[in-house]
Amino acid sequence: MTESFPDQVRLPGARRPVALVTGPTSGIGKAYATRLAALGYDLVLVARDEERLAALAHDLRVRFAARAETLPADLSRAADRDRVATRLAEGVEFLVNNAGFGMSGEFWTQDADALQHQLDVNVTAVVQLTRAALPPMLHAAKGTVVNVASVAGLISGRGSTYSASKAYVVSFSQGLAGGLAGTGVRVQALCPGFVRTEFHERAGIEMASLPRPLWLSVDEVVAGSLHDLEKDRVISVPGRQYKAIVAIAGLIPRTLVTRLNRGLFNARGRT
Repeated sequence: MTESFPDQVRLPGARRPVALVTGPTSGIGKAYATRLAALGYDLVLVARDEERLAALAHDLRVRFAARAETLPADLSRAADRDRVATRLAEGVEFLVNNAGFGMSGEFWTQDADALQHQLDVNVTAVVQLTRAALPPMLHAAKGTVVNVASVAGLISGRGSTYSASKAYVVSFSQGLAGGLAGTGVRVQALCPGFVRTEFHERAGIEMASLPRPLWLSVDEVVAGSLHDLEKDRVISVPGRQYKAIVAIAGLIPRTLVTRLNRGLFNARGRT
């Protein structure tokens, strides 16, 4: 059984700030939720799987004495996005927009509804939840929004709609950072490369041929994100290998970048 917060940022007498994390039941989201609990945050956990949400909430409470509110939601549904937005409007100090997914198969073979669901989770939810979280953060002159994008948002080619959705998140975060300058509220686009999570298995994407040095751990990603937040870096690219790849891609013609993607990341068969 998990505890619930009343209609305020913190419980009466509580000193822990509150963070809301979407997609926290595995991968980067789980690592971020765990790290924030260790840093002294209470959590609002948003995902579809109620059992895994409850298990994570229990784990965070036992390990870190963190209060954890679970909010089951499918962010591809407007009504569920509205429920999460309502909770954010009550006030949190840290928002991690982590939920997102890719798909296997070529774009022209995908069901139109599936493509729309991907857009709603990867883009619409990020925009709507960020919009809901900002007013209380600005009122308090304090807050952080981390939008989990991808290296695919900086170097297109890892799937058509997936790369496009992550490019939107990067551009959105960069533009928003300019408007938030001097307010006390930080925003970051977190752009990891390949990370050992359930992401590719769920998407049905075969990754066995990827060179071992290109893999990152979730802890490396979260540590890189938090480090870059302290440095006020809007774009966070964890891992030296990916920093180098992004830097090189910015110096060479786009046609060569496209060839690099085909050879290194093999975008065929993913959307």
